[in-house]
Amino acid sequence: MTTTYFTTPGGNRLAFRRRAASAGQLTFVWMCGFKSDMTGSKVMRLEDWADRTGHGFLAFDYSGHGQSDGAFEDGTVSQWRADALAAIDSQTDGRLVIVGSSMGGWMALLAALARPDRVKGLILIAPAPDFTEKLMWPEFSAAAQAEIMQQGYTLRPSDYDAPYVITRALIEDGRQWQILDAPIAFDGPVRILQGMQDADVPWTHAARLVDAMTASDLTITLIKDGDHRLSREQDIARLLATCDDMAATLA
Repeated sequence: MTTTYFTTPGGNRLAFRRRAASAGQLTFVWMCGFKSDMTGSKVMRLEDWADRTGHGFLAFDYSGHGQSDGAFEDGTVSQWRADALAAIDSQTDGRLVIVGSSMGGWMALLAALARPDRVKGLILIAPAPDFTEKLMWPEFSAAAQAEIMQQGYTLRPSDYDAPYVITRALIEDGRQWQILDAPIAFDGPVRILQGMQDADVPWTHAARLVDAMTASDLTITLIKDGDHRLSREQDIARLLATCDDMAATLA
């Protein structure tokens, strides 16, 4: 599929790829992780799967990510949530399953809460709701926390790229979107895939999400040797099998 662009109500120009669903089929919406984009192996394979099965598909890059406009360091949870809702509202029709990876799991949950009439199922890969406050902030040293509060940012090392900017605006804005401290009302099927060797989002974080969600049809698959990305061939095969299962459940 060709990458094209749309402009959100807030004026952000976002890159996306989409295909329309065949009659009666679902649309699977991919939501990327923090500093990730829609060119990764999992999303590309999901796109191929949707094409083969006749399901609709949408992937997009948040502001400051991938091919979309904007600077990463200007981003906040509020901004990326607004991007996700704009993509859903303007680029999809009908029933949706959101597939969210890492931060995309948080965005998927926020979208499900905001659009309960549209989002019918969730597939969450190493989901990281509340990560700015519950995972990232406690890991910062006292010196890094002081930098954030006093100069407005710090540089955080990355295992995948050069160090990147974490801003005070990102941390403070993220606090208003925390969802793990109260029941998360969602009644559709939920499937969680989580590596137990995940150094970025511990499997206990996914277990906390299981406790918070009201969904009764919820399963979590713990992959004992799985890392955060879950991008090995066996991991991707498991993801696509989960999509098959979700499609059958919602048929």
